Amino acid sequence: MIEVQPVRTVNAEVTVPGSKSYTHRLLIASALSDGPCTVRNALRSEDTNLTLAALSRMGADVREEGDALAIRGTGGRLTASDEIYLANSGTSMRLLTAVAALAQGTTVLTGTDRMKERPLQDLLDGLAQIGVDARSIEGNGCPPVRVTGGDVRGGHVRLRCGVSSQYLSGLLLTAPCTRQGMDIEVVQGPVSKPYIDLTLDVMERFGVAVQREGYERFHVSGGQVYRSGAYVVETDASNASYFWAAAAVTGGTVKVRNIHPDSRQGDIRLLDCFRQMGCTVADDAGGITVTGGPLTAIDVDMGDMPDMVPTLAVVAAFAEGTTTIRNVAHLRAKECDRLSAVAAELSRMGADVRTTEDSIAIRGGSLSGAEIETYDDHRIAMCFAVAGLRVPGVRIKDEACVGKSFPGFWDVFAELYPK
Repeated sequence: MIEVQPVRTVNAEVTVPGSKSYTHRLLIASALSDGPCTVRNALRSEDTNLTLAALSRMGADVREEGDALAIRGTGGRLTASDEIYLANSGTSMRLLTAVAALAQGTTVLTGTDRMKERPLQDLLDGLAQIGVDARSIEGNGCPPVRVTGGDVRGGHVRLRCGVSSQYLSGLLLTAPCTRQGMDIEVVQGPVSKPYIDLTLDVMERFGVAVQREGYERFHVSGGQVYRSGAYVVETDASNASYFWAAAAVTGGTVKVRNIHPDSRQGDIRLLDCFRQMGCTVADDAGGITVTGGPLTAIDVDMGDMPDMVPTLAVVAAFAEGTTTIRNVAHLRAKECDRLSAVAAELSRMGADVRTTEDSIAIRGGSLSGAEIETYDDHRIAMCFAVAGLRVPGVRIKDEACVGKSFPGFWDVFAELYPK
C-alpha cells in the first residue's frame, strides 16, 4: 500500500513511455513481417511482455538490441504452441486469438480467473466463418480458447463488435496473411473506433493496403506482406492522462513531452473534455501542456475512449455540478468491472456517484481520504493517485498493479512534487 501525499499545486514536465496499444500492434506486425524489424520506444510492461513472449513462442526471433527490440518476422507463417498464458491482458488475448489462426497446429491461450470471465465468443464466431476451428474450451465463450490454424482460406465475415473493437483489429491484422483475404462486415458496434484507426495505421506503415467504408466494411486482399523495417512507438496518451489530470485537479500545470494532438490514439480526446471543464490545453513541438482552472461538470459520450473513464470520473469529483459519462457499457468487461469499481471507490471517498448499465454520473463535492481497492486494475490505481494530490489520506492498495501498463508510474508521479 502507498499513501499519496497532497500537494498545493503541481508544475512539472514529465516523460511517459510508449503507447501500449501501438506496442502490441507493432510487435505483431513485426512478427508477421518478411524480415528483420527494429521497434524503438516500445512499452515494456506486463501486458506487452506477454504479447512479446507469445510471439516468440509462435516462431518470431526476438532479441534486445540496446534500447530497441529486434524482431525477425516469420512471413506470416507461425508455429502453434501448446499453451500460452496471457494473464489478464485482454489486448493480448483478443489480438493473438486471431493471429493464432496463422499458426500450423493447435494453440491454447489462457489466463487468470478474471480473464476466464472476459467475453470472446464474437471473435470465435468470426474466425469460424473463415474456416478456422477456434473455440472456448469451457464452452462459455470465454478463455481459455483452442485455435487450430495453418493455411487460412479467408473470406467474408459478419462480425459483432459491440463488446470490443479488438475482435476487428485481430482479424484485420491476420487478413493479409490469408489466401483470399477478408471482407469484414461489422454488424454490431464497433465500440472504441479510434483503436481501429490505430490498427490500420500500423498496417499502412508496414505496407499493407486496406479498403474501408467508414467503420462498417473492410476489405484486405490476401497474400500481402508486412514490410520489415525500423519503427518507433509514440508516447502513450492513456498514461499521459494521469499527469494532465493532476494539473486539472490541483489548478497547476503539467507538460507531457513527446506527444502531439494529431495522434491516432483515441485517448488524446480526453483533452477536449478537460478544455470543456475549464482547463487550458497548449501544444508545441515538445509536447502537450495542461493548466488547470475552476472545473465545471460536462455531459460526454466516451464510447470511443473507455480507458479514460476512470480518469475523467476522478477529475469530475472535483468539478462544480454533475458530470455524466455515457455509452460505456463495454467498460464492465475490462480488467475489472470498471464502472462498478470507480463508483465504489469514489463513494468510499464520500462522492455522490450513480451508475446505470452503460453510464456513470459523478457529482462534485467534498471528498475524504480512504483506502482504495484497485481490483488488480492498473487504471484504478493510477487515477485514484490523482485524487490523493488533493485529498489527504488516500492510500492505494496493491500499488504494484500499475506494472500491467506503466511499471515506472510511481517514479514519474513523484516528479509532480516540488524538488
